[in-house]
Amino acid sequence: MKTRIGVYPGTFDPITNGHMDIIERALGTVDHLVIAVARNAGKGPLFSTDERVQTVIDEIRPLVAKGFEVEVRPFDTLLMHFAASVGASVLIRGLRAVSDFEYEFQMAGMNRRLNPDIETVFLMASEGVQFISSRFVKEIGSLGGDISSFVSAGVAARLETRFARPSAVKLELGGSTAV
Repeated sequence: MKTRIGVYPGTFDPITNGHMDIIERALGTVDHLVIAVARNAGKGPLFSTDERVQTVIDEIRPLVAKGFEVEVRPFDTLLMHFAASVGASVLIRGLRAVSDFEYEFQMAGMNRRLNPDIETVFLMASEGVQFISSRFVKEIGSLGGDISSFVSAGVAARLETRFARPSAVKLELGGSTAV
């Protein structure tokens, strides 16, 4: 029997509980999942490609330990070329809301034109994670908000380190102290 290989592409800056929801569910539809981390400098990622790849590897480690065939690879080519290079027959795309659908629908049509042998499968985000986006997680984290329900403890720690602010410095101003 032929192994069904799927590719789940994204920037993963950072990987969220929403991404993990899609990854875990995608593993029920393919035999082998390649998580493709885009080297998308145009999006101005907070973390380098190597950092994002390592973070995703750390997050999927429990799935690999359970025997799932999942790997992480960076890519900087046309997605359909990357998918073909790993032998994929399926692209996995997550949808959070109706607003995602129009863009994803157009992208699926373009991808199908580029390579009709690779099918796009849409997975709706589970109810508890539909509202999570990496962009919002970064914004909340950068302002000192609680992101613990949006990302794993490991990802939260990485974000806290990245957003660490120097402690307040006391300045002596003409006999008074300012912080």
